[in-house]
Amino acid sequence: MTRPPARSGRRPPGRPSPALARPKPAPAKPKPPRPEPEPSSPPPPPPAGTGVQTLTVTEDEGEMRLDRWFKRRLPNLSLGHLNKIVRTGQVRVDGKRVETSTRLWPGQIVRIPPVKAEAPPASPAVIKAVSEADARAIKDMVLFEDKWLMVLNKPFGLAVQGGSGTKRHIDGMLESLGEHGDRPRLVHRLDRDTSGVLLIAKTRKIAADLGEIFRSRQARKIYWAIVHGVPKPTQGRISLFLAKGAGMGDDRSGRAPAGRKDPERMRIAKHGEEDAQHSITYYATVDKVAPRLAWLSMKPITGRTHQLRAHAEAIGNPMVGDPKYKGDIAENDPRRTDPLRSLPSGIDNKLHLVARRLILPHPKGGILDVTAPLPDHMRKTFDLFGFDAKQHDPIDDAPEE
Repeated sequence: MTRPPARSGRRPPGRPSPALARPKPAPAKPKPPRPEPEPSSPPPPPPAGTGVQTLTVTEDEGEMRLDRWFKRRLPNLSLGHLNKIVRTGQVRVDGKRVETSTRLWPGQIVRIPPVKAEAPPASPAVIKAVSEADARAIKDMVLFEDKWLMVLNKPFGLAVQGGSGTKRHIDGMLESLGEHGDRPRLVHRLDRDTSGVLLIAKTRKIAADLGEIFRSRQARKIYWAIVHGVPKPTQGRISLFLAKGAGMGDDRSGRAPAGRKDPERMRIAKHGEEDAQHSITYYATVDKVAPRLAWLSMKPITGRTHQLRAHAEAIGNPMVGDPKYKGDIAENDPRRTDPLRSLPSGIDNKLHLVARRLILPHPKGGILDVTAPLPDHMRKTFDLFGFDAKQHDPIDDAPEE
């Protein structure tokens, strides 16, 4: 048998080496292999029951579980039917059998057999009206937005996540902005009665990037609070161990079980105690009306549940309007009986705490720096005591660790 001549690998005369060839002019950004969808708009779901489908896992779907990927691509497919087609090997990833817990990676090919989706909700018109109302409410909260993330001004009294007895919350309202099973995601949280800056990611990848920024303490958070009395010293560092109370989380309605303290209250703990977590906060007095109250700027280094509220109480200056961390003030304490120390009736009995400012590296480059306005009840208190929100904030000079 005659063997074909071996290829010499030599280039034809006159053709320059690829390493030395002058490249053709290219656009500023490399052209993607396919049109890149907006981060909040995943590829549309395949039509149900039309034969075998093969879909490619996108960059934003990387590390997503198979069952969540199906929820995103085929939101009306029941979990029971998905389990069946996966168990019987009808779903394949790069030609191999998988489980619903299998993690997917960008570029993988998913084989989807003909599937039968569940019927749509019984009252789509009502659901659409609710979704549109939630979408408008979210848009009204926006302080900053781009294609990757948005920053909301969360109002006082609106929960960030659901719980027992909580029907309306930010996390649920974000469903109104989702398409084909995808939706914006919470990056961090605020207490129900804390207003101010709340960061939302529009994609899973951005949510993961922002989560790492928060975990590595690259995010700088500044809160403003009105507290009872004037701290001594007027600025400093609070370092304590916090742990959940005996009934923490048992009842989110705020009613403590019999024989227990407030279930949503953290307690001061000792190093080495079970569940004790170290917490650090820097604070600085911006202005004051001694001895009645003070305006504090606070920068948490750690992010424990109720950290700022517990820390304010721990130094003897609980926040005005805080129903949980209001200090152990006796009936005959001067703060209750002395007219120079008691608060005037014009102050609203609402938590005087706002997530004022958030500064962090934007995952796509640059710095994100967003400031929230004061909520109405705090603005009223500022006006009552003549505090100027534009004056220098001394917390800017506090350490970062």
